[in-house]
Amino acid sequence: MPGDLSVLDTLVRIAWLAGAVAFVLGLIRMNSPATARNGNLLSAGGMSVAIGATVIYLLIRPSDSTFNVIGWAIIVIGVALGGGLGLYMARNVKMTAMPQLVSLFNAVGGGAAALIAIDDYLQLNATSTIPTLQVNVATVLDIVIGSITFTGSLIASGKLMGLRWTPSKPVMIPGGQLVTAALALIVVLGAIYLWIGNISILVMIAILAAALVFGVTMTLPIGGADMPVVISLLNSFTGTAVAMAGFVLDNVVLIIGGALVGASGAILTKLMADAMNRSVINIMIGGFGGGEGTVGTTATGGSVREISPDDAAIQLAYATHVIVVPGYGLAVAQAQHAVRELAELLESRGVDVAYAIHPVAGRMPGHMNVLLAEANVPYPQLKEMEEVNPEFDRADVALVIGANDVTNPAARRPGSPVSGMPILDVDHAKSIIVIKRSMGRGYAGIDNELYANPKTGMLFADAKDGLASLITAVKAL
Repeated sequence: MPGDLSVLDTLVRIAWLAGAVAFVLGLIRMNSPATARNGNLLSAGGMSVAIGATVIYLLIRPSDSTFNVIGWAIIVIGVALGGGLGLYMARNVKMTAMPQLVSLFNAVGGGAAALIAIDDYLQLNATSTIPTLQVNVATVLDIVIGSITFTGSLIASGKLMGLRWTPSKPVMIPGGQLVTAALALIVVLGAIYLWIGNISILVMIAILAAALVFGVTMTLPIGGADMPVVISLLNSFTGTAVAMAGFVLDNVVLIIGGALVGASGAILTKLMADAMNRSVINIMIGGFGGGEGTVGTTATGGSVREISPDDAAIQLAYATHVIVVPGYGLAVAQAQHAVRELAELLESRGVDVAYAIHPVAGRMPGHMNVLLAEANVPYPQLKEMEEVNPEFDRADVALVIGANDVTNPAARRPGSPVSGMPILDVDHAKSIIVIKRSMGRGYAGIDNELYANPKTGMLFADAKDGLASLITAVKAL
């Protein structure tokens, strides 16, 4: 019997390793839109293998008085609630709300990792066991990083949802820098106290409380325009916290899975910050953005020219080269199918159509790519900023649909909140059509100078309604 248990234990650990390998391969396949779906399924399959192996491990391990029927009931109820809620969200949350959902998942992951470390520490305290330095360091880091991720992600999600208690604009805390410094000092001193071989529940609670508050004070002063970057950074924190939990529990799946999430999140954060031509430190310290929907006037003092659907349709139908610039307004209106229909209509008339994709268009990287792929837009037509910018000079019409900050020429001027941020060179096109509901500002909280450009015609409408009117007008020509 002991030999059988030894074989089963080995098989369980092999299954854990197989699950971790599936995570790695799945992440690699997510590098391309053509294989991303299979990569996601492969990663999900690896997680299923890891969970199944864990259940077997719990069944075959030596009897433990602390793990009984109640323990199994908690696991079953937890899996049912978590799985059911995850399935419901996956089926019902709109793509435009995905960043908020990701942020909530970050909060859950960080909080769960912190709870693992807290439980382990409470057990050590109950038996007066001094943990090894490796476990001690991992435990404290797990509590700190997981707690910061938990509260920080909740604030970030609230900012994206536009909740009253978490407005998208930066919220400056009185004496915020001193408060943050004090919280960091508490965490550092408490960690050192525990790492030198002491066990203290009060010190652990002090570290926990300081980290929870730190997550709030770190995220509140950051504006809504930077929230996607912050969410990516917090996603990296979640992975790191999970990896630390793996060291605490001596679980290779948690270590590898957490390390993958932490590393990929850090890389994505750097790429997004580079796309905005800002450093991650600058984003975390500064923050900008007055909040979406704030009405403003043109910064240049120029007049705005409004056009009708018929005027816009004539420009599009008789153009040679049209570049479509999709933005968050298109995503909110779920107008991806309408823009695909318009593009096909123009192509039937011999118009060359391409789509300009800014790295931070929408609310998260790849947002526009996913939406347009859902509408069966040919992927070769989706062109990244570096590839498409030179094409604007020979474009007859640039059709901007709900994009704001990523097309603002103010980014080329010093002194603007978006100065230095790489933008799509929409103003280089021969003619510009902007479909927008109003003159509302984007998340940077400033006016878009593109709207006052003499070449720009404003078609004020919801993205889906505006595109529908254009389709009707083009067909009537």
